[in-house]
Amino acid sequence: MRELAALINLDGKIEALSCFVIVSRQRLIDTAYATVVCAPIFTNGDGLSTQVAVGPDEGLKHQSWIVCDNLASLQKIELKQFVGSLSWTKLAELDDALRIALALE
Repeated sequence: MRELAALINLDGKIEALSCFVIVSRQRLIDTAYATVVCAPIFTNGDGLSTQVAVGPDEGLKHQSWIVCDNLASLQKIELKQFVGSLSWTKLAELDDALRIALALE
């Protein structure tokens, strides 16, 4: 399952808009490569086909949205705090949203 991670700044406080879901394949995550591709999680969403609703069931404090139109490459060392994980159902929704966002259909 894909994991949710929080980006932590140097003084240890969680930065605003700092939760991400790692969308890189596990094989890349397990290598010495320094970065992974992540989708940000925002508290506001529009219900677009490229967004996935997540919330307390996934380990977050509030209802939020994974936004697949705004992928980012982040340093693995910045992803410090495990927040939660996605169920198989949410993982399937995320895969669909990524396919649409990247025009892979």
